[in-house]
Amino acid sequence: MDVSDLQEDLMVEEDSMDDLIRDRFRLSAISIAEVEAHRNDNLAASLRSLCNELKAKEPQSERKRKKVSTKKDDKASSSNAGRTTDL
Repeated sequence: MDVSDLQEDLMVEEDSMDDLIRDRFRLSAISIAEVEAHRNDNLAASLRSLCNELKAKEPQSERKRKKVSTKKDDKASSSNAGRTTDL
């Protein structure tokens, strides 16, 4: 074996090691991404569940009162919008 054969063998070995490291990195990145997506799905489901629980715990009269007050506010603001006052 001469020097050029050794250098070529080392280069081939380095290339295969680079490929192996690159593949491992890709698999790790994919694995992390899958875990994160799963965590986000669980978080979204938990938040929806919490929101629904809070809505269920809120007294019905409070919800109606909020809706009625916003309707009154809308009517008052729309009726005042048509009026102009001269100062």
